[in-house]
Amino acid sequence: MCDRERGWSEVPLVKTWQLIAVSAVAGLALSAATVAAAGPWDSGQRKAERDRAASWGRTGGADHGTDPAAALPKTAPSAPGVLAGVRPAGAGSGDGSGDGSGDGSGEASGNQAGAADRGALAAALRPLLADPALGTAHGACVIDTATGKVLFEDGARDAMTPASTVKIATAAASLAALGPDHRIRTTVTPGAGPGQIVLVGGGDPSLTAKKKAPAGSGGSLVALAADTAQALKAAGTTSVTLGYDDSLYTGPVLHPLGANPNLAPVTALTADEGRTDASFSGPVKRSTDPSRDTARAFAALLGERGVKVTGEPARAKAATGAVPLAATLSPPLAGLVERMLTYSDNDIAEALARQTALASGAPASFDGVGRAVGARLAALGVDTAGSRFADGSGLNRADKVSAGLLTALLAKAADPQRPELRPVLTGLPVAGFTGTLRARNSGTSPAAGLLRAKTGTLTGVNTLAGTVVDPAGRLLAFAFLTANTPDAGPAEKGLDKLAAAVATVS
Repeated sequence: MCDRERGWSEVPLVKTWQLIAVSAVAGLALSAATVAAAGPWDSGQRKAERDRAASWGRTGGADHGTDPAAALPKTAPSAPGVLAGVRPAGAGSGDGSGDGSGDGSGEASGNQAGAADRGALAAALRPLLADPALGTAHGACVIDTATGKVLFEDGARDAMTPASTVKIATAAASLAALGPDHRIRTTVTPGAGPGQIVLVGGGDPSLTAKKKAPAGSGGSLVALAADTAQALKAAGTTSVTLGYDDSLYTGPVLHPLGANPNLAPVTALTADEGRTDASFSGPVKRSTDPSRDTARAFAALLGERGVKVTGEPARAKAATGAVPLAATLSPPLAGLVERMLTYSDNDIAEALARQTALASGAPASFDGVGRAVGARLAALGVDTAGSRFADGSGLNRADKVSAGLLTALLAKAADPQRPELRPVLTGLPVAGFTGTLRARNSGTSPAAGLLRAKTGTLTGVNTLAGTVVDPAGRLLAFAFLTANTPDAGPAEKGLDKLAAAVATVS
């Protein structure tokens, strides 16, 4: 009847599931394109996640009209969730966390389900951990972030070299110390002598001297030069000498590894991460003196704006209490954390570790970082026994953390009571789509698009830690650390299989 009355006889019928499948694929493709187009400082995948995190607050979601008789805004009507909601602690529905009320049958059912969870995961993960490609030592942990229940562990408390997964610790510590909205300032102040100005570094790792920033918003030397020139000209000054102050950081500027294409010398005044080409990520030859080169770039920008800089820029000390002539700000700390995690950016990691040290009253040095990061994590209530933080990036093999510590930090970041830590999760690369996971667990992998994780790679060390939503709708945190791996390629594939197993076993 439909064909005759509506003229559909010539149109092939399309089944509902086909429409859904096509829409889902198109949506994922569009999301990936948006992420790529948005640039690495704000990758496009974050806003909806931040809005969702905000909606977890006690006032509910967006305000779509307030009922005068009610204290809280009305919630918007919504379709049912695609995935089952994450069970809260104490729900007693399959997670073994029942409170023992009633006749006890619910608690028994929960314990049985919890035992089944652990048994199924162990059966899936243990053979994969035995893969020779994963080396001679490993630490593994999987937990339910909503309940804290450990679903699998093997050497979970053993402190091991984490490589770049230590950036999860760096991110959590910096957010706990400074908050997600903190911005890092680079300023220009009057100098001690007449006609002198001083460029003062605040440690902003986003600072750029490029006229068109390749990485989106961030601290801009171009804008800073324009504002400085305007202020000087307004005061009748068109010629200055330029000093630069990078004294905020102390101790050695070189990482213990020495000169390294993966990290510039760590100074409080570095533009474009000391890169000697137009790249914004990955290993490349770095400046040997980023502070001096940044000051030279700033002098050239002033010259283009009608302010002559006489002589070479030289180190100087900003006058105490001097009112800045101009300033430029980094993106919010949340954006820096996300960029660091998505692209495993070592320069940002070391900068954030030093900002944590400064906020904690410790020296902004490698030694100060070690004390401050550990103390901030302990204050979050996680077990840091056996941990050592020799740097913020994970390049140092002296770094030591456990799989249990990493999963505990991921669970803290998922806690609705700790929204300031949410960027630890939103910054993690997405399997098959973004950052260092773009080519891993991609395509037809059951974890593609569902798995978010931080990678870690040093010679003989391969690690992976992150989150995944399992088939039951629970958000699980996992960490797999390995040592003495014979080859990075097979080791990464072994880790990807472990993560995919966590995503598919319930």
